[in-house]
Amino acid sequence: MQRLGGGTRRLAVVGAPIEHSLSPVLQAAAARELGLDWRYERRLVAAGELADFVDVLDAAWLGLSVTAPLKHEARRLAATVDARAELTGAVNTLLLGPQLRGWNTDVGGIVRALTDAGAGSIASGAIVGAGGTARAALLALAELGASTVAVALRTPAKGAGLEALGERLGVRVALQPLGQPLPAVDAAVSTLPAGADLVPDFTHPPDVLLDADYARPEGSRYLPALGAERVIDGREMLLGQAVLQARVFANADVDAALDDEQHVAAAMRAAMVGSGTAGLEES
Repeated sequence: MQRLGGGTRRLAVVGAPIEHSLSPVLQAAAARELGLDWRYERRLVAAGELADFVDVLDAAWLGLSVTAPLKHEARRLAATVDARAELTGAVNTLLLGPQLRGWNTDVGGIVRALTDAGAGSIASGAIVGAGGTARAALLALAELGASTVAVALRTPAKGAGLEALGERLGVRVALQPLGQPLPAVDAAVSTLPAGADLVPDFTHPPDVLLDADYARPEGSRYLPALGAERVIDGREMLLGQAVLQARVFANADVDAALDDEQHVAAAMRAAMVGSGTAGLEES
């Protein structure tokens, strides 16, 4: 497949805070395995500053990974976006060039993490929390077949956007207080941040639960209730979305698999695990 550009290409993950992002570790591993000359770094970019940051990048720059709080700004900046970015309103991957192109690979990261854990086809799902990751989680659960999704949240007003997205997807979204037990579902995604102190009970344990917060040194807050066989480490989501980002950066196409992608993904996982848990990047 035709590769983009020649010589050293510059990339970065942008957001605030940014110092604990694992993206440089993941993308550096991908570049090594693919034999690509990438220089990937972290750049602190605060809310409202993304357009100015992009405006001064020169032709050596290939693309950007975008994290909080910039994903909605990235969506507004991109001239074209993929369907997942259009539905979620968030872009986490930008490819630079004559036109700024955007993708949302967070959805694919969730789909991959759940599928690898055996939840490749589901009828019902649940989401804990209503932050930025919740929209990606809803779309991922819909893509896996869910027709109903329960959403446990602290602030009911935050659920309006999820209900509207559910209508577009043909998914019935049922909002409920965070302290109320969740109904029996096939798969769940928790988007609660590290500092959240309330965890819902389960009427019946889901087959799998993806905990997007992988920063807790003691492990997922769901382990006592669900056990290790049901809880998916949030780093699997991070890895899945990073593989899709590498496709965009290497091939300009999120659907074009990397050369020997299974080997590349294994190298990225090894690099991520070897670096330790740096902190929750997704939000």
